[in-house]
Amino acid sequence: MVVLGAMLLSLPVFHAEPALKDWLLDADPYPARILRTESGFALTNGLVTRQFARGTTTSIYNHASGEELLRAVGPEAVFVLDGKEVTVGGLEGQPDRAYLDVKWIPSLKPSPGSLEFKGATVEEASLVLHYQGESLSADVAYTSYAGIPLLTKQVVLRNDRSKPVRIDRFEVERLSLVESDSVVDPSPEWRKPNLTVLTDYSFGGMAVTNANRTVYWEPEPEYTTQVNYELKTPCRLSVRPPVGPGFELKPGESFSTFKVFELYHDSTDRERQGLAVRRMYRTVAPWVADNPIMLHLTSTDPKVVHEAIDQAADCGFEMVVISFWSGLDMEDVSPENLAKFKGFVDYAHSKGLRLGGYSLLASRHIDAENDVVNPKPAFGASPCLGSEWGRSYFEKVRTFLSETGFDLLEHDGSYPGDTCASTSHPGHRGLEDSQWTQYQTIADFYRWCRSRGIYLNVPDNYFLVGSNKTGMGYRETNWSLPREQQHIHARQNLYDGTWEKTPSMGWMMVPLVEYQGGGPEATIEPLREHLDDYGMHLANNFGYGAQACYRGPRLYDSPETRTVVKKWVGWF
Repeated sequence: MVVLGAMLLSLPVFHAEPALKDWLLDADPYPARILRTESGFALTNGLVTRQFARGTTTSIYNHASGEELLRAVGPEAVFVLDGKEVTVGGLEGQPDRAYLDVKWIPSLKPSPGSLEFKGATVEEASLVLHYQGESLSADVAYTSYAGIPLLTKQVVLRNDRSKPVRIDRFEVERLSLVESDSVVDPSPEWRKPNLTVLTDYSFGGMAVTNANRTVYWEPEPEYTTQVNYELKTPCRLSVRPPVGPGFELKPGESFSTFKVFELYHDSTDRERQGLAVRRMYRTVAPWVADNPIMLHLTSTDPKVVHEAIDQAADCGFEMVVISFWSGLDMEDVSPENLAKFKGFVDYAHSKGLRLGGYSLLASRHIDAENDVVNPKPAFGASPCLGSEWGRSYFEKVRTFLSETGFDLLEHDGSYPGDTCASTSHPGHRGLEDSQWTQYQTIADFYRWCRSRGIYLNVPDNYFLVGSNKTGMGYRETNWSLPREQQHIHARQNLYDGTWEKTPSMGWMMVPLVEYQGGGPEATIEPLREHLDDYGMHLANNFGYGAQACYRGPRLYDSPETRTVVKKWVGWF
């Protein structure tokens, strides 16, 4: 770790050079480094460089495309504390916000009332900027990754006052970027700057775009030289929670924001951008590549479970998921129930398999006292994770997972971002802090699962806090269509579901038994009578590198069926 004053002389000098090789094919030439500049320092990997002067971002340069993205300076972060806006760093007085001339930087003034830049520390590819105010201090941490045009950012605020301070709102990022669209007239749609911005505060959708609740592209009316007559070009990036956090920061304590991931693209091609997003997930969340072949078991009868484990091991399957409507209840932590499922785990382990099961969290009604006080919950009804029931639920599920040794949790109806106006729930004070506290509850739980090696199937976008897989993207009732139509839809679903997900990040479905209706024409059972369709499902999924929930009580019912299953598993 190096303090800024001693760092500048020892760091090599930054030079803006073009990227010479395609990083998707050869990442070796692009190590992450921190370099000095004439006026400060640069966080770079030769693909994207973020430069700082006087504790303020003064350049974001895309080496592969040759683009400068930043056009105006601004604060490094923004907090609203007890109703008053406080900026972290930042400079004011830029003559024209259409572009930034480096000659202007020495004459710019610190933003009034802001936390002032005091120095920086460096550790490997991480740069931490330090800011200090009269009774508050903040650290802004940036990280660069080798071989990918990706930067991350997180802010820590410390309360040095003698009394608590309420964090009403915060912005981790407020960037004035070069507009990708210059339209004079009002426009219903705008082309945005060429980057993907994600955060680990993500929920309420399986797709990247649907679950991304924290990224806002907004007008910048102080940019008075833009061509849009109404000054409404959405050219300022704001990254903030949609609600709250309404967090009470006590004296001497610190508050950490969520982490922001900024991926800078070198092309507008959809496939190339998708390849970049997929590389990002494999880089920052490598657990998404864990891709076990899984049987979705529909029974908890010991005889059925043991036979299913035997068949799964025989065919080369790697995981058994005791599914919904099977009789599994993880909220039952009685000694008898724990012993029953621990026995299943022990037997699966003896066969070299992982075993886990299903639990429903949200999308159900508990009672008026424990449900979210919200007129429009995402799933129609949902318990509040900060209620007495919510606290008890997580305690019970942790106990169940710990005592049974389950290797997997399929967590349905994960927290979708519902707010709650209750003032009597022990886990939050009211509406403003209800989303932040509920999210922390679910994220901490998933991190706990990740730390124990528990595989997470979650029908939501929680990859950046530990989940392994979400739905590939399909309509459940389509599995009640005739078998031939299922294959057609499945092929399309696999194609559409992997623009921004690797095949290992999405699960498919194979209804060995009836699912969502449809009768005999929609199911594979009796398996030996539909070997062509069974084989087609296996070929579709394995050929795409994706796994499906093979849902039923068994994998084969005859030597011929066993041969088909083993053939495709062996091929994969």
